[in-house]
Amino acid sequence: MSTNIKTLGKQTLRILSRQKAVIAITVMLFAMLFSNSNFYTALNIMNIFRMATPHLIIAFGVTLVVICRACDLSVGSMMALSGIIAVKLINSGMNMYLAILLAILSGAVVGFINGFLVVQQKTEAFIITLGMGMLIKGVALLLTNANPVPVTRGVMSDNFQAVSENILIRLGGIEIPNIVVFMLLILIFTYCLMRFTSFGRNCYALGGDYEVAENSGINVVRTKWTAFVITGTYAAIAGVLMASRMNSGSAIIGDATPLFVNCAVVIGGTSFSGGIGGPGYSFLGIMVMEILRNGMGAFGINRFIQTMIMGIVIVSIIALDCYAIKRKKEDV
Repeated sequence: MSTNIKTLGKQTLRILSRQKAVIAITVMLFAMLFSNSNFYTALNIMNIFRMATPHLIIAFGVTLVVICRACDLSVGSMMALSGIIAVKLINSGMNMYLAILLAILSGAVVGFINGFLVVQQKTEAFIITLGMGMLIKGVALLLTNANPVPVTRGVMSDNFQAVSENILIRLGGIEIPNIVVFMLLILIFTYCLMRFTSFGRNCYALGGDYEVAENSGINVVRTKWTAFVITGTYAAIAGVLMASRMNSGSAIIGDATPLFVNCAVVIGGTSFSGGIGGPGYSFLGIMVMEILRNGMGAFGINRFIQTMIMGIVIVSIIALDCYAIKRKKEDV
């Protein structure tokens, strides 16, 4: 009898460790049925997606490096810097689309440098990307003197804001802003990249076992390096869209983004052990955090208590991830 109970407990924990994001979202959506708020209105649901979009785009990139058994803590600073670069170039008289392209390319350059230091020079991703984030943050603060930089070129101000806030798609009376459309397109692209290309398969292979992947003929250096470039590019895209939404660039945004996104990616089911997960899982992980934040606001929970609750959720789900890694090793 005790053996059956022990087996049932292990199976339950295993299921929870795999489907923790779905379970968390289901519980929160059920709880919101008892709130006297407008949570289930189309406006609020779309607002959740709008607020989550920058983090979602960054999470899709971070997912790649986590699958490759690494991390990137420079994404928050890159998000801030890319928005500043776009606004500064537009204000200087440059064509808006060229300015946006150059801002996005700056993210690819930072990702390239991160990849070179981490992959080519075989240094620790945590330390390198943390230091790179501090460097980029310093550049952003220097460029803005820690003050927001608005778009000042008259009509260009409206044009730049329209990049993210314009509405081209309406479904059943629901208006979907461009920023959400861009996020969905990037999600689809990243899913196809990881699911149907040799690059995606190589990411899973080297994350699962680096030496085996290398001995199998996979160019592990190029694959992992490319993952960092994509991550930097996605962070820059998120920064440009964020700057467009605010119609200004700011160096003070994104401070908590790296830890928030990396934790949310793991919450979704992409493991720090590497070789497991995908952009769809990261989508769920970010939505867990955003729905939790929105729901606590709807219940009128104190902001300080909200921070405590989010910390408890993160610690609990990361503990489940550690349990899943332990069980995987034991099974092997």
